[in-house]
Amino acid sequence: MGFTLSEEVLKSYEIYAALLKEWNGKFNLTAIEETEEIYEKHFLDCLIPLTLTKVKGRVCDVGSGAGFPGLVWAIADPSLSLTLIEPTGKRCTFLHEVKRTLHLSNTEILNRRAEECSDLRESFDVAAARAVANLPLLSELCVPLVKQGGSFVSMKGAKGEEELAEAGFALKKLGCTESELIRYALLNKDARTLIVAKKTEHTPGKYPRNYGQMKKSPLKAK
Repeated sequence: MGFTLSEEVLKSYEIYAALLKEWNGKFNLTAIEETEEIYEKHFLDCLIPLTLTKVKGRVCDVGSGAGFPGLVWAIADPSLSLTLIEPTGKRCTFLHEVKRTLHLSNTEILNRRAEECSDLRESFDVAAARAVANLPLLSELCVPLVKQGGSFVSMKGAKGEEELAEAGFALKKLGCTESELIRYALLNKDARTLIVAKKTEHTPGKYPRNYGQMKKSPLKAK
């Protein structure tokens, strides 16, 4: 599928999968528990976007959960500098355990909400998210963290095109004027959509709003 993984990287994914299965019983990290499904629906699903768009430099994973895509990317490409932003303490405990076990020196874990990271505003080359929220809301969480000239990368399912159409107003309001939609599929033919929005202008200072406001009044054309 366009990339090669070293034995060392494959071993790291093996350990990661084992930890995920072990900790899932305590923290309910994922509904996907079979090893083969973890490899395909989590690891492969996160790896493919690395071949479809440019992910480089300083990257944040918003709503990282069990480390998707952040930890998967950190293992695959040590040149990346990953910041995993995750509001749930138990999930952060798991992320720290994977980081410690795999010696991921290129990874930082923050137990915070993305909309409260004003100190990180416009400091990342890429902000990425997978399975976090609908795209208008997700855009407001992620785009303010991206520097001008950087990208917001959203990993969506089969209905990504519909979400992109719905989020067009929000993306433009937040400073993204160019968007690309890339379709791909997993080995089991499950459809996926990768949305890459290029940030060409600074995000207005009033964004992001608090989460309650985002939920109540999402950025949409009236």
